[in-house]
Order: sequence, then C-alpha cells, then structure tokens
Amino acid sequence: MFKEYKTIREVVGPLMLVDQVQGVSYNELVEIRQENGEIRKGKVLEINGDKALVQLFEGSQGLKISTSKARFLGRSLELAVSEDMLGRVFNGMGDPIDGGAPIIADMRLDINGQPINPYARDYPNEFIQTGISAIDGLNTLVRGQKLPVFSASGLPHAQLAAQIARQARVLGNDEKFAVVFGAMGITYEEADYFIKDFNKTGAIDRTVMFMNLANDPAIERISTPRMALTCAEYLAFEKGMQVLVILTDITNYAEALRETSAARKEVPGRRGYPGYMYTDLAQIYERAGRIHGSKGSITQIPILSMPEDDKTHPIPDLTGYITEGQIILSRDLYKRGYNPPIDVLPSLSRLKDKGIGKGKTREDHASTMNQLFSAYAQGKEAKELSAILGEAALSDIDKLYAKFAVEFEKRYIAQGFNENRTIEQTLDLGWELLGILPRSELKRISEELLDKYYRPWQD
Repeated sequence: MFKEYKTIREVVGPLMLVDQVQGVSYNELVEIRQENGEIRKGKVLEINGDKALVQLFEGSQGLKISTSKARFLGRSLELAVSEDMLGRVFNGMGDPIDGGAPIIADMRLDINGQPINPYARDYPNEFIQTGISAIDGLNTLVRGQKLPVFSASGLPHAQLAAQIARQARVLGNDEKFAVVFGAMGITYEEADYFIKDFNKTGAIDRTVMFMNLANDPAIERISTPRMALTCAEYLAFEKGMQVLVILTDITNYAEALRETSAARKEVPGRRGYPGYMYTDLAQIYERAGRIHGSKGSITQIPILSMPEDDKTHPIPDLTGYITEGQIILSRDLYKRGYNPPIDVLPSLSRLKDKGIGKGKTREDHASTMNQLFSAYAQGKEAKELSAILGEAALSDIDKLYAKFAVEFEKRYIAQGFNENRTIEQTLDLGWELLGILPRSELKRISEELLDKYYRPWQD
C-alpha cells in the first residue's frame, strides 16, 4: 500500500522536505505527482521525527509544491536485470537510451547490492589480459582485483578506457567474458566516442553501458556506478560470467557527492568533500571480487582524473587506501607523444605476483618484470645525469642503460591505442629490450631462463 502525502513544505535545489510522514525508511523511493500528471522521482535521504528529506533525481525546476503529492513506494531504487542487457546502452537510472525495447526483467535487484561476506571471498589469482604491455607485463591485472587508473585533466584516459574495454579478455576457451561500462558526468562528445568505438569494433556485443552526461542531474551521477555494479553482480554471480567493470570518471562522482552534501548543509571534510566519502567510495570499490563456489568474478578499473595533478588530493588518496594499487598516467610521456602514457615506475598492482608465472602467463614473467623495472629506473637516472653533466660523464654501461630507457619508452610503453598484444608478445618484447644490456647485468634472472630466452640486441 503506497503512502501519499500533500504535505510538501519546502524545496531547496535538489532537496525537498515532506512533513507529517509515518513509516517511511531511509533510501525509500519517492514519486512526486504534479497536477498536470507529470511524475518526478527521488529517494529519502534523511528521516527526522515525522519529517522526510527527499532528494530529487530530475531536479526541482518548475515543480509546484502547493499542488504536488509525494508518494512513498516502500522500496529502494532497483534495476531490472537480464542477459539481454548485453549490447545495450542505459542512462544513469537504468533506462534504455539506445532506441531499443525495454528490458524484460529476469529479476529486479536493489542497486545498493548485498555486502560480500569476507569469509566467502576467494583470493584473486588469475590473469586478465588487457593487451597493453605496460599493464600486462609490469602491473598485471588479476581477476577479482580493484585496480584504478590515476589520470589528470587533458590526458587520454577515455582512449585508454575504450582500449581496455575492447581488448580485455580472460585466457581460456570456456570463459564467458563481459564488460560493464559506467560513465559519470562525461560530455556528449565523450559519450558519442565510447558508443561509436564499441559499435565499430564489435565490443558492444559483450558490453553493457551506463551513461550519465555532464548536464544530467547530480543524483543520477551518484546512482550510475551502483547501477553498473548491480548489473555486473547479476552477470557474474547469477550467470557465471567474468565481468570487467570500468568506471569513469570517479572525480565527477565525488563532485556530485560534495554537491549533495553541501545542499544538505552537512559539515564538510577535506576540501569540502563529505566526511563519509571514504565509506561511500569503499561501498563501490568493495563490490569487486570473487566468491567461493561461484564461477563468475567482478574486476574493477575505476578511472579518476586527479585535480591539479595532485596524488594527495582526497579522491586519489582515499581510492589508493581502498584499492589494490594504481596505474598512473604521465603528462611528460603524453607530451612526448607516447601513448598510452603509463608511468610504470610509480604504478603498482599489489596482486600482480598472484596472477603470473607458469600455468598462468609464462615461467619467465616474474623475473623479467623485476629486471625491466630495475633497468628502466637505472636508465632514467643515467639520462638525468647526462642532462646535467653531459653524455661524456657517463660510463659505457650507463650509456647502455640510457639507451635501454629510450627504447623501452619508445617500443614497450608507446604501443598506441589500437595495438592488442598477447602476453607472449609482451614478454618476448621485454627480452628483446633486455638484450641491449650485457648478460652479466641481468642479475634478477636465473641462468636457466637466460639460457632459454636471452639474445643480444641487434641494431
């Protein structure tokens, strides 16, 4: 039985106060019916005695509170899910926007999800191939992991997101793989780019897209990642699929969170963001993982643009605490025309050691990864020394390390946004570049592997 009230007292921005309510609960869905028959939706943000604070999804412009009625529906926001969602495009509220027919629901799920019992979680330990050497070879993505991309204004994180969505796959013939793509606060041009790219390459057939544009309401921005993750949970745990969730841009999500917090007159935390932002982000990120007894999994790649390129800003800072590493994009590499401009030294995948090696990638993966990191770090130091003191100050071995760093950036990192490399191609390229250095310098690789794979560099 719906509860309907004519006691709307006040509207301020996206917030509406309804008086004299009874039996209303937090997060409950609300319909506001106007005299002309128009219906707007919202949800309960706060209950204080007999007063309910409602957040409107579509905004309050043109709303006449004197003749409107608030109807409380007794349930929270839900998403109608079905396998037919693959290949479709939805808005941030889960409504189709691709011109196709409405989804015939297999089931309806609360978008806030159900927390995974920590005891039921299975440890992530299986390799996911993105086709990008800087990730696969050095900062490996593992099934069930949360691995964010830290970008900055003007860097090509949209192209990187599209490339990962296009190319990512799990190795093995019997695995059903799907991508759920959630975009928050992006421009129409960006949305058009993603849709056209996925359609052109055929990736749309295994993808579900949730698109929230910059001119859409802030509250829809807050629901978009939850819609995407609810769809992912259905595909992973009900249909047994391996699901990769890409969320871009988390910064726009956090800005919407700050906007709604300010409208509620809450006490602000760091830089005006609400004090509960850590908890809110954790509710999103922790919906990734694997469950004992379930074939499916959810792997997350949240993408965020760091305001002012600042890694200590609250959004990347809190994200780093919750997730298992980060992929950092470099403005310097981008200026020099190297794409994708992944800065491999400060990047980190904390679970990479669990998803590589014999039977998963190749037996030489761990050793070559460590050696490439070491050689690149020494090469960058040699280049910096050369810039200060001149090339004459470098020893012969320093010059080889400097040459390695140049070739590594040019060939290993700068593969472009359209090249899809297998893990074998990435590992072979690593060995080819290590051939620049004398065998005696490769101290992190066993003699057995050197005998099998090492070949001196051919100019």
